[in-house]
Parts: sequence; C-alpha cells; structure tokens
Amino acid sequence: MTFARSILFNILFYLWTAVLCVGLLWTLVLPRRAMMAGALFYLRGIAVMERVVVGLDYRVIGRDRLPEGPCIVAAKHQSAWETLKLHLILDDPAPVLKRELLSVPVWGWYAAKADLIPVDRGGRSKAIQSMITAARRIAAQGRPIVIFPQGTRTSPGAWRPYRVGVVALYENLHLPVVPMALNSGLFWGRRKFLKSPGTVTVEFLDPIPPGLDRDSFIKRLESELETASERISLAAGGPATARPDPAEHAAMRREARDVPEADGESADA
Repeated sequence: MTFARSILFNILFYLWTAVLCVGLLWTLVLPRRAMMAGALFYLRGIAVMERVVVGLDYRVIGRDRLPEGPCIVAAKHQSAWETLKLHLILDDPAPVLKRELLSVPVWGWYAAKADLIPVDRGGRSKAIQSMITAARRIAAQGRPIVIFPQGTRTSPGAWRPYRVGVVALYENLHLPVVPMALNSGLFWGRRKFLKSPGTVTVEFLDPIPPGLDRDSFIKRLESELETASERISLAAGGPATARPDPAEHAAMRREARDVPEADGESADA
C-alpha cells in the first residue's frame, strides 16, 4: 500500500508542480507578496496531497516561542519535506539557499522574486559577507531568516558538524536564534521514493538570545537542537543519534567552520 500511494503521490506532485509553475508565471510581474500568494496555494496543494494520498500530516509545537519581529530560525534538515513547509509554518520566511538554484529555469525565477538569501559555497569569506548583507536586508523587512546549520540534509540518527554560517548570522545580526527540531526524515527520507504515513513533528525551542560568545552559542544550539530532534525521533520510533567522541567532534568542527552552508535544495544552508 505504501508503494502504491508513493507512486500516486509522486505522479500528482510532479504534475501539480509543472502545472502551477507554468500557470502562475503571470504572477512574476506582480508585487512580491502577490506572487507569494500563488506560491502558498501551490504549497498548500502539496500538503493536501500528502494527507489524502500518503496519509502524512504534521503538527507544530512551540509556535508561541517565536519572537515578535525578525529572528534567525536554525532548523534541522532531514528531507525535502521541510523545504516545502517553511512558508506554511513561518510568516514569509527568507531561507538561505544555494546561489546556483536561482539559475534554474522557471523555478529560479520564482526564487529570485521571493527575495531569499543566496550564498555561493565556493566564495568562502565573500560568501559569508554577502549572506550577512542579504540577511540584514531581510531583517529590516521584519521577516524571519531560516538557515540549516549543518548545511545539508542529515538523516535521523546521523550526525554532522554545525557550520560557520549560523554563527556569522548570530554574531552580525544580533537577533535571537530559534532552534527548530523535527523528525521529517522518518517519513520522507533523503532521496527516497517511498513516503510513509504518519505525523511529522516540528518543534520550536526557546530562543537563544544575542550576546553569547561564539563557542557558547554553537555548543548551546547544537546541544539543544540535536537533543530535541533525537527526542521526537525516538518518540516516533526512529533511531538515536550516533554522536562522535569528543576528539573527533572537535576535529569535525574545525573542518566545517570555514565552509558556508548551502545544499542543493530550495531552502538549504
């Protein structure tokens, strides 16, 4: 049954995407907010297909922990699922994404119009500075900024070091950072054809206030976000996280600290 439902969902998903990408082209000449209304219609359609066809729903815990005004949301990234839900869960967020995605025909036009935060992974310090500049512009608009601190999709039970981008935003924007835990990878795995029924849990944790030193901030973020994600994964029957030993952990952090975040998905960073 799961296989048959997954086939039907994938067919409907790609048809819906093709039809809406073409059918909403006219919104690109409208103000950004008007174009985003069309994008929300598209994303809500996918959520309906997930519930009806796959039996996959979601719940959000701790939405009241999001502060008024701009903030940085540091989200776990386990699958494509959350990239399709950010605009349904948050109010007009600006995710950090790989700059090359803006060159994708049609999709890139919508991404550019949405005014997101592109980053060039090969640019090193220039990439970080351009990300900070764009993020300041977004913060001035009062919009939340979303970054995936591990820089790529990481399956439940796996561990990856947190990269430098989230630290750069924290130190330069002086905004609270809200960790966003989830367990989407249990139901919609990375590059997996099968989509499983169930309920994805998304949980916002208490904001980390600005002003901490770099080491204190990243240790707190990593500890709280990994612990919460493991907890909701275990509650849904998922695996515990296989953490490295302290020496290996420190070495992985040193290796990751100069690499700006950006994956191949629409909201990656």
